Amino acid sequence: MSLSLSIAVETFPIAGRFVISRGAKTEARVVTVTLRDGAHVGRGECVPYARYDESVESVVSAIESVRAAIEQGAGLSALQKLLPPGAARNALDCALWDLEAKRSGVAAFKTAGFDALKPVVTAFTISVGSPAEMYEAADSASERPLLKIKLAGDGGDAARLAAARVGAPKATFIVDANEAWSEEDLAANLALCARFKVALVEQPLPAGKDALLARIERPVPVCADESVHAREGLSALRDRYDAVNIKLDKTGGLTEALAVAREAQALDFSIMAGCMVGSSLAMAPAIFIAQYAAFTDLDGPLLLARDREPGLTYEGSLLLPPRPEVWG
Repeated sequence: MSLSLSIAVETFPIAGRFVISRGAKTEARVVTVTLRDGAHVGRGECVPYARYDESVESVVSAIESVRAAIEQGAGLSALQKLLPPGAARNALDCALWDLEAKRSGVAAFKTAGFDALKPVVTAFTISVGSPAEMYEAADSASERPLLKIKLAGDGGDAARLAAARVGAPKATFIVDANEAWSEEDLAANLALCARFKVALVEQPLPAGKDALLARIERPVPVCADESVHAREGLSALRDRYDAVNIKLDKTGGLTEALAVAREAQALDFSIMAGCMVGSSLAMAPAIFIAQYAAFTDLDGPLLLARDREPGLTYEGSLLLPPRPEVWG
């Protein structure tokens, strides 16, 4: 059956600012794909990411390049060959999953092999700021059980982390340096994280320049983010990372993300389910990866001033499985 494909660029304002080592933003620009077969509709959302040489324009162009194939019925298997891993394929992949669920009446989680989806506790992100700002943000979020502390690698991280810990003394911390640390300060920064009882450190060194992680003691488990996208190269990271952050915008959709999760388990990696800053439509399929995960970071909608309607349900930091009207 032929399909109709439509593409929309949407903007969601962020509550305040989202700040990491690479910069700040005040809005999330997303690309949404809608597939219609007449009676049924499937949707998927992606977040183009400049770090991976993506823009809204390049992602829309990539989706347009396969419009004919998709509208003529190319499915999930064909899509994996039509586009490389990345945001464009993610939006299409998730829309195809959603459409099939609507067509068949079989929930996407059952097609993915789950008997049911369990609620998950998500991290809540504390953006990079001054120590005073990070204390205030951590204090405001101190009742949340899991916080992700963004650091900047500019010499001020010790003060930032100390301030956040004072603000939220009981929370479990993930630290995310977003590639901002150097070989020279790596050992000291990992020791600092151990002192402040950090449970996981994400991507301390730049991707491709992280070999030192295999040669030093890691007093805190280290998670690959920018260093890992799809299954290719995953096994080569085993000596330097303890965990991998699986994001649908990196893998190119739920199809490959599920395959990455299974291979990561086989390689004895811990798994983190992660996200870009997007709406509930982007988070909903990522909950499938959270079923495998030791850590979940699907707080995108919590960072927005306005989410998509209908959206996911968050009870504090507890994220409930998506209802069919949201996705899947």
